[in-house]
Parts: sequence; C-alpha cells; structure tokens
Amino acid sequence: MNIELQKDFEQVCVWPGTVVGKEKIEDFERFIDDIFKTRIQYLEEISTFPDTDSSGKVVPETGGRNDVFFAIHNEDVGKFAVPRLQYGIRWIEDVLAEGNYTSKIYPTRVFDYCCWNKEHLAE
Repeated sequence: MNIELQKDFEQVCVWPGTVVGKEKIEDFERFIDDIFKTRIQYLEEISTFPDTDSSGKVVPETGGRNDVFFAIHNEDVGKFAVPRLQYGIRWIEDVLAEGNYTSKIYPTRVFDYCCWNKEHLAE
C-alpha cells in the first residue's frame, strides 16, 4: 500500500540508489530543505526487482537497489526542478514513462503516485 500524500504535496520524486532508513527520515527531510530550500514528505524506500530482458527472463545480478520516494510541496516544485538533476533525482512520471520503464522494477502500486489519470493505468 502506498503512503498517502499530505495536502499540497503532489509531485513525487524517485532518488535511485539512496538509503535513508526509518530512523533518519527527519534528517533526510531537513537535508533536502537545507540543500534545495524545498519542503518534502518522505514516502518510502523500495528495493528494486531484477531487470528483465525482452523475453521476460531475469537479468542476472540486477535488482536490490534501494530507491527513495518522496513528494515535493507544490509551492517548491519550480525551484527544485532543475537543481534536483545534479543529484539524479527524477520525477516519478519520467521514471515510469512507457519509453523509460522497460523492466518492471517496482511494485505496480507505485503508478498510483503519478498524477496521471487512474483509467490510463488500468492494464
């Protein structure tokens, strides 16, 4: 089950290969505020599933990467949009876009973090 987004926190981000840990959530939120002057809501960390090739077979030695999911306050999205790129932080819509998301490395439920129309997601 996804974490419910707080009011005014709608843009979800993914920071691949990042570990926070439950005991460091407040430190992480403070870090983002200090670096980017941006308010966030920490959502969760997901360990990726293995990649699959075009035939659906698992690619050896893939998966298990820890990715952090967090939401940006609506008023801070504009000032966060460009600086985030230096850190490899991506919008969830870009991560899950059809051309980018070739291996199903996350649970299907993460699509509900996107602002896309829910009917579009029914597959």
